[in-house]
Amino acid sequence: MAKPMISEDGFKLQESLDKIKHIIIVLSGKGGVGKSTVSANLTATLSMRGYQVGLMDVDITGPNIPKMFGIEDEGLDVQDEKLIPVFVPPSMKIVSMAFLLQTKDTPVLWRGPVKMTAIRQFIEDVNWGDLDYLVIDMPPGTGDEALSIVQLIPKADGIIIVTTPQEVSLLDARKSVTFSAQSQIPIIGLIENMSGFICPHCGEKTDIFKSGGGEATAKELNMQFLGKVPIEPGVGLSGDKGMPIVIDDPDSESAKAFERIADRVVKTVEKK
Repeated sequence: MAKPMISEDGFKLQESLDKIKHIIIVLSGKGGVGKSTVSANLTATLSMRGYQVGLMDVDITGPNIPKMFGIEDEGLDVQDEKLIPVFVPPSMKIVSMAFLLQTKDTPVLWRGPVKMTAIRQFIEDVNWGDLDYLVIDMPPGTGDEALSIVQLIPKADGIIIVTTPQEVSLLDARKSVTFSAQSQIPIIGLIENMSGFICPHCGEKTDIFKSGGGEATAKELNMQFLGKVPIEPGVGLSGDKGMPIVIDDPDSESAKAFERIADRVVKTVEKK
């Protein structure tokens, strides 16, 4: 029997993916849990360790990654019919819907099929080059964008689920676990973000949103717990001025937490 022909689009897609060693999807069941902050700091940490890293912001209607790196005024160049990602030292390549909008306040009023087309172009029409890691920052939930990614990249190394400690967030995190199982992409682990507020004056920790719920959920669902990231004013301040906390304040508790999380992610992915 003759082998099925690969379409031109399928060939372009595979050609781009072949140059990427590892693909990590960062997912959350609901918005506001700090998923983009996790994606930005994980990418920055890997880059500082010498890896060639790409960061694809697939949050079509709320792209925040450029702001977190201070590159919101940048645009995507075209070379040899390929989009060139925005380069951020020491070794990050970033693509976001924000680079294609006319203004920062322009809303994206797209339906599902149009979103899927845009996501496909972000993969196959971008000259990512040779990457050790591609981190994909997903929109919240398990809708069109999430389905598009798992259909286009069924061989992703795994999914990182981000949640906060309170029960309402953990309920949505469980939906992300079910989504991962149905898409047959393994779960790398779960991160409990906003796990306690650390006072910048006295250093005392206060569990504003409780603490430990993410770790307990990971244990119950038999998945790896990647770590807790506390609430620190510096995280928000560093993101607003375009510098992830792991770069802006590497001695902070949040930066140290992201370092430990990166250790576990790399160990898990490389072992796989």
